[in-house]
Amino acid sequence: MKKLILLFVFILGVVLSCSKSDPSPASSTTNTTLPDVFKNKFSSAVTVYVDGDFIVLKSTAIPNHKSPYFSKTDSRYEAYNGTNANFVINPNSIISQSLTFKIPLNPKESIAKTATSLGPMGISLNGVPLFNQYAGPNQPLAGEINSFDQYNGHPQQTGQYHYHVEPLYITATSSKSSLIGYLLDGFPVYGPTENGKTLTSTDLDTYHGHTASTEDYPNGIYHYHITADSPYINGGKFFGTSGTVTQ
Repeated sequence: MKKLILLFVFILGVVLSCSKSDPSPASSTTNTTLPDVFKNKFSSAVTVYVDGDFIVLKSTAIPNHKSPYFSKTDSRYEAYNGTNANFVINPNSIISQSLTFKIPLNPKESIAKTATSLGPMGISLNGVPLFNQYAGPNQPLAGEINSFDQYNGHPQQTGQYHYHVEPLYITATSSKSSLIGYLLDGFPVYGPTENGKTLTSTDLDTYHGHTASTEDYPNGIYHYHITADSPYINGGKFFGTSGTVTQ
């Protein structure tokens, strides 16, 4: 009998030890729930889901508005009817892309800020990529502005349509203070107006943003603002740790 009792005590100890060292899946900190703002604000043309610690957004980069950069036989073609008297159409046409953005689910400030690169540095709510303030390596955007269509976008050499500045279709159909999209570091981008004031770069920090409450983040969050003056969307470096984009 004594041997049976000792055996029972040994087995019980092993079971308790295993239960402590192998926590149940319920204790995992991985968040697989897509935040409401990503469910409700993005165009249906953008595929959005959570993958571990990242939000994945897939897009064709085709705008949900008309443009002179569509073929004239395309129903989405619209001749330029904007306000820039110096508009000159560039030789490129809009071509469907296959873009996959992976941005942090829980963005945080990065200790070592990294520079934005040429090409997509973020994604707007309609799936169109957001580009930085350069037309090329250290080349000011000024020379390209005259090729922006009536909604402030244009395609580059591979046909990838994008915005460098305020996407007028989004702010016109929503508001000047509305959410525009997200940069690769997971922080949101808002329009040029906040609390009734039209912002300029002098109202923002080095990275072209600040921390404040927004309609989508009432408890406050760091966010970028689009302004009419350079650098337009971002000050050349990400505030947070950048995710990735593949194309």
